[in-house]
Amino acid sequence: MKKSYEMDMCSGSVVKKVLSFSTPLMLSGVLQLLFNAADVIVVGRFAGRQSLAAVGSTTALINLLVNIFIGLSIGVNVLVARYYGAKNEKDLSETVHTAVAVSLVSGLALIAAGFFASRFMLELMGTPEDVLYKSVMYMQIYFAGMPVIMAYNFGSAILRAVGDTKRPLYFLTMAGVINVALNLFFVIRLNMDVAGVALATVLSQCISAALVFRCLMQAEGGLKLRLDKLAIHKRKLMMIIKVGLPAGMQGAIFSISNVLIQSSVNSFGSIAMAGNTASQNIEGFIYASMNALYQTNLSFTSQNIGAQKYSRINRILLVCQGTVTAVGVILGFAAMALSGPLLGIYSSDPEVISYGMLRMSVICTTYFICGWMDTMVGSMRGIGYSVLPMIVSLTGACGLRVIWIFTIFAWQSTLTVLYLSYPVSWLVTATAHVICYLLVRRRLPKTDGNTGAYVT
Repeated sequence: MKKSYEMDMCSGSVVKKVLSFSTPLMLSGVLQLLFNAADVIVVGRFAGRQSLAAVGSTTALINLLVNIFIGLSIGVNVLVARYYGAKNEKDLSETVHTAVAVSLVSGLALIAAGFFASRFMLELMGTPEDVLYKSVMYMQIYFAGMPVIMAYNFGSAILRAVGDTKRPLYFLTMAGVINVALNLFFVIRLNMDVAGVALATVLSQCISAALVFRCLMQAEGGLKLRLDKLAIHKRKLMMIIKVGLPAGMQGAIFSISNVLIQSSVNSFGSIAMAGNTASQNIEGFIYASMNALYQTNLSFTSQNIGAQKYSRINRILLVCQGTVTAVGVILGFAAMALSGPLLGIYSSDPEVISYGMLRMSVICTTYFICGWMDTMVGSMRGIGYSVLPMIVSLTGACGLRVIWIFTIFAWQSTLTVLYLSYPVSWLVTATAHVICYLLVRRRLPKTDGNTGAYVT
């Protein structure tokens, strides 16, 4: 009998289960973004536009340093879902304990990376002198909390793999409320500026990580986490790396191109940076909602591969693509229609709002194409192919954006031209992913239960 929070993704209505699984994921993604949005809103309203620019200038760099390790949690999700679908309790348990151990080690490594590399990399990005000190301070405090941030991400990946997207939502709700309260207390009452919002983020993430660990420790069977059994099982680690490292490298590749774009935005000054930051935060809520369909597709495809239900793979992809298109179009155009009032939440400066509206007019109206691209990747990773989408993304997203910056943008150096690199790269990459998926799908067995080749 299924536990109330778990889900059998290998039978029943795909549409109903996709919506049931993805809706809490969308809300969780939105709540996670509220951590950063609360930081940005509080510093923008109560500490000024330099502090707003300082927090925003770190986003692409933080993603660059973190994404490789977050990518490993994708490998965890795929592996746990396969063993869960195949009902293999021993391998499931080894994967859970390996994943938790890796998350803690990764967090410790990121503390060192963030502390020692932050100033150098921010200077390399051309961060203006008037915001550099605050940017470095924010990054160093934020990275001090990396062990708990990694623990939460890996732990929630385990829960998602078995269909549990509701409890992480509850935990993030609690942590999000605490984060906002601490932001206001540290910045308004204690005048801690960017240090206060970074500290509030770390403390609230401690709470969500502790609650996820409590869930795993109270679970049954192969999902149960026992601290005395924490160990890195070499074979499981290699399998996690096989799927997760290319996923992480793909995330890092996107971040490299975004760092270059952020550096180009920096050349327009701190006001343009502040407008760009506010717009990015609003767009983030749309992306988080669409990314829930990528994660849904990944988990559903992985479980069905583990259970050898190959006939459901195409149906899962089509349902996820239809849903992500609707989400991207509705939220993107709604955000554009309300861009003035939304940007006004982050800053009352008319120039900041004007720069933010410029970015949103390009990104929000085309964001659904990014959803297509990511959802295709979810299918391929769920099937077991992770290097291929990484290569496609390296060429189609990062490569094309770099070329765009040094050619089209160099020829016509306006923010509109710079921002157009996003939808162009999404469309090219999404098209390439569709072609790759069609080739990969043909290699799967034609009938269900035909072979266990995809359960390793």
